[in-house]
Amino acid sequence: MRNQDGSVPVKGKKVLLVILLVIVAAAGVIALWRSIHGKKGGNELVLYGNVDIRQVDLAFNANERIEKVLAEEGDRVKEGQLLATLETNRLEHEVSQAEARVLSQQEVVAALVAGTRPEEIRKARADVAASEAEADNSQRTSERLQLLAAKDLISKQEADDARAAADSARAKLKAVKESLNLAIAGPRKEDIASAKATLRALKESLAVARRNLSYAFLYAPSEGIIQSRILEPGDMASPQKPVYTLALADPVWVRAYVSEPDLGKIRLGMAAFVKTDSYPGKRYEAWIGFISPSAQFTPKSVETEEVRTSLVYQVRVYVKNPRNELRLGMPATVIVPLVSSKSDGRREERPNP
Repeated sequence: MRNQDGSVPVKGKKVLLVILLVIVAAAGVIALWRSIHGKKGGNELVLYGNVDIRQVDLAFNANERIEKVLAEEGDRVKEGQLLATLETNRLEHEVSQAEARVLSQQEVVAALVAGTRPEEIRKARADVAASEAEADNSQRTSERLQLLAAKDLISKQEADDARAAADSARAKLKAVKESLNLAIAGPRKEDIASAKATLRALKESLAVARRNLSYAFLYAPSEGIIQSRILEPGDMASPQKPVYTLALADPVWVRAYVSEPDLGKIRLGMAAFVKTDSYPGKRYEAWIGFISPSAQFTPKSVETEEVRTSLVYQVRVYVKNPRNELRLGMPATVIVPLVSSKSDGRREERPNP
């Protein structure tokens, strides 16, 4: 009924509003039910879900100040592309020091392995000859002075000094002969092994220094799109502080849920295709790459008590996304043909855009 002026009474408006809200709520419940359980058809199974993409936080594996940040948000990057660099002065000096220590120890090892030079051996032989002559002369002098001392022609002290000089000359001769033997024998095996071990340790230190220097360069681990640029030049980097968030371009999948009665209709590797509202006339090739081994309750976004207690299984449907049209979180419809659909043997395979 209307008022005399033709307007609808306030009470009537409230009734119409309530009816409209009931219709909208019913439509929402039906849509959510279909998104969980899919359309039941004889030739196909329809599931509803959202596009999912892995995201990676990229950080330097070093503590240093950032020098350059080379990518912007939204940039598509390739695997191995340089994204950012740190200041490298300190790290380069550490590499130079380690290289110098390695070179020094290499010379030590080379000298030990080469052994005694011929010139050193000839010098040792000459020292022996000189010591022999000196020892022979000291012995004769001592003998003569002993005779003179026996006749009281010289003091006993002089004879004792001559005897001591002869003994010292003989001891010196023995020492230079041993030096000659050592020169001929060359370095000990233990000394060579110790020097080589020291060289290996210094080489490992050099490898660590070079590895630390390599950490000053941040590369893209895979193809993807820069989703967030978090740090800027001048910021202090560390392994705990991401510089970028990278959305990986591969793999792309739709996360959907299948009810227990429909679980037996699907299997790994089964072909499917995906449609989205953004590109209504386009279908994307896909296949089932993962079926959850355990059930879970219907997601809490479904508020009705009946649906909330239903058990569903998560399904991951991998999608080919050659033009990067599928974006994270995008609603998608998965259609799984049930007639003459055979597994193509692809399990957990990653699509090639």
